[in-house]
This record gives sequence, C-alpha cells and structure tokens, in this order.
Amino acid sequence: MITYIRTISRQRAAWALLAASAFAFELCGLFFQHVMGLFPCVMCVYERLAFIGILVAALVALIAPQKPWLRWPALLLWGYSAFRGLQLSLQHVDYQLNPSPFNTCSFFAEFPSWMPLDKWIPWMFYPTGDCSERQWAFLGWEMPQWLVLIFACYLAVALIIMVGNLAKGRCCQ
Repeated sequence: MITYIRTISRQRAAWALLAASAFAFELCGLFFQHVMGLFPCVMCVYERLAFIGILVAALVALIAPQKPWLRWPALLLWGYSAFRGLQLSLQHVDYQLNPSPFNTCSFFAEFPSWMPLDKWIPWMFYPTGDCSERQWAFLGWEMPQWLVLIFACYLAVALIIMVGNLAKGRCCQ
C-alpha cells in the first residue's frame, strides 16, 4: 500500500487530478457569484484562496513530481491550504449556525498591503455578502458545510500521501 501511495504521488496524472478538482471548485464559486447572483462574504473569499493554494501546489508538483525538492513543497502547500480551508469553513459554519452581533465576520477582506487582491481582482476577491446569511443549500447542507467536507477530504488525502512518502519499511525503498 505504501508503495502504491508513493507511486501515485510521483505521477503527473494524480497532480493533474488535484489541480483539476481545485480549479473546478474555484469555477463553482465564480458560477455561484456571477451566474446565480450570490454574494461572497469575507470567509468565502478566504476559502477561495485556500482552493487557489491547493491549485498552485498541484501546478508546482506537475513540473516534476518525481523530484522530491518540488514534490515536498507542493505536498506541504497542499496540506497547509487544506488545513486553513478547513479552519475557515468551520468558522464560517459557526457564523451561520450561531448568528449574533458578537459572532460575525469582517465586512472587508484583510489582505497584506503588498498584495491587495480585493483591489487587484475585485470580481473574484471583493466581499459583498454577510457571513451569517444563508444563500444556498444542497441536500440540507449550506455551502460552508459542504466546504468543511471538501477541505477535510483534501486534508486527509494530503496527510495520507505525506505519510506514505515518509514511511520506511521493507516494502519500500
């Protein structure tokens, strides 16, 4: 099993699948915003960045997944982005399930001054919604609840791949 995990992490097809999935989720967010007319909140914008982090990680590894000096930074960025996405979506769920004047997100994105994405790419990163507002549901779950599941899956797979690449034993060289 460990050999299989190592083999997968060294193949471009696996990294291309990761990139395609992150890109598809990014397109879904833009579809919800620009076609369905939903208003992204600050947490939505930050969650988009987590997907972009996963996408960038996959693109880095696609260069040469056999090279550990490219694969490991990609794995770490993937894991970090999935972890932060999970944290953000859990907090977003809390805003929706426990709304109060004391439990709310900011109205403005807080990007560093050297990278004001909300000013550079406002159609993607400018928040116009309220974090506690429920705008969309599918099978009884709100969008942030689905994002918890998605980011948890991304994180679990990233951790399995990392452990598989770190594990040593007689089955693996």
